[in-house]
Amino acid sequence: MKKLICAAALGVSLCALAPASAADKGTAAEAVAMTQKAIAYLKENGKEKAYAEFANPANTTFHDRDLYIYVYDMQGTAVAHGVNPKMVGRNLLELRDGAGKYIVKSFIETASGPAGKGWVEYQWPNPVTKSVDSKAGYVQRHGDLIVGSGIYK
Repeated sequence: MKKLICAAALGVSLCALAPASAADKGTAAEAVAMTQKAIAYLKENGKEKAYAEFANPANTTFHDRDLYIYVYDMQGTAVAHGVNPKMVGRNLLELRDGAGKYIVKSFIETASGPAGKGWVEYQWPNPVTKSVDSKAGYVQRHGDLIVGSGIYK
């Protein structure tokens, strides 16, 4: 019996050291759904209230594991950001990832296309792991705004 308890305790200890599983990450379908919920919330409640909720980490509709909402205007200014309030109010049109890819320009190009929505691949700090990871951001145009969420790979 003592060996069984020790083995169980060791198993629990090793589990705590294991990397996060895929279940700890948001999925592409969840990122799309969160973006669509954010657009619906914007329509229903207006920009001021919506931006406050997108930035509120206690709001689990717009914050779920590594998923969060970000909003830019069509000129590249961040108007809401779920995990980095320092970005809000700044024009980030020239923002590049570590590989030199223009992130916000890519959002604008994708949202300006015929579908008005789509995926953009780039490198970005993961709010859960704190490392820079590959990310696929889903963006969708809503009037003069680009609303998005993304998944870390």
